[in-house]
Amino acid sequence: MRAKVQMIAAMLLFGSLGVFVRHISLTSGQLALVRAVVGSAVLLAVSFLSGRRPRMSAVRRNWKVLLCSGAAIGFNWILLFESYRYTTIAAATLSYYCAPVLVMLLAPAVLRERLRLSAVACTLAAVAGMALVAGAGPSVAGQPRAALGLGFGLGAAALYACVMLLGRFVHGLTGLESTLIQLAVAAVVLFPYVLATDGLDIASAGTGSLLLALLVAVVHTGVGYWLYFSALPALSWQTAATFCYIDPVSAIFFSALFLGEQPGLWQLAGAALILGAAFGGEWWRGRRQNSAPTPAADSAKNR
Repeated sequence: MRAKVQMIAAMLLFGSLGVFVRHISLTSGQLALVRAVVGSAVLLAVSFLSGRRPRMSAVRRNWKVLLCSGAAIGFNWILLFESYRYTTIAAATLSYYCAPVLVMLLAPAVLRERLRLSAVACTLAAVAGMALVAGAGPSVAGQPRAALGLGFGLGAAALYACVMLLGRFVHGLTGLESTLIQLAVAAVVLFPYVLATDGLDIASAGTGSLLLALLVAVVHTGVGYWLYFSALPALSWQTAATFCYIDPVSAIFFSALFLGEQPGLWQLAGAALILGAAFGGEWWRGRRQNSAPTPAADSAKNR
């Protein structure tokens, strides 16, 4: 029961992320940098306090993969935050949840897996869902900014699909350990990028934005990941896969409640198609492999 409560709490935190990002005046790059620096520091403190320090020998064996995936995570966040600001939270979240479907398409080439009919069906369902989300409602249809927001969301999904596939090549590290290193790498990679583009004058954003940015970094990142990784070992893959979809559903609910972004009927139909495609594909994949459904779970975890 405790693990289920922890997983639900983590998913609700991830689902509320977009609402907070909307009220932070930092640039997407600056916010991603703050989240990576503070989030990795929180996870490092959790690791030391729990007696599970990162095993540096395993980190060294996986450093190339962790370097690539950490950099992808940092820029994935930037695109996701931009998506939140250009379109509705629901549309941004749903476009981001195409990541598991992209993994299914890329897995045959990257992981040498056979492309199955179920993967093709899920892909077609996700494409149909995105068409409904992109073409339905005044908040999306006919607005260049909204279309750009969907593009940012799909770009973030593509980057995180790469992260999920790279994760298959990480060995000897727990999920908490690999995430800690990835966030630290993201901080190192983002620092020169933000310095060269947006600058590091984050104090000019104002006290309110800085406090919200710290809240996102500490609570939504550090605490959220700790809750997620604490719960995951105690749950079956079926339960974990199901609970991970609390994230996008709650994101749509929170955006409607706090931002007044009411999804239309066609958008809800598109949401059902996209989330059904991601869930269905991962469900069948998990059944074949009899293992935890990492793509869907990780795409929720990294919001």
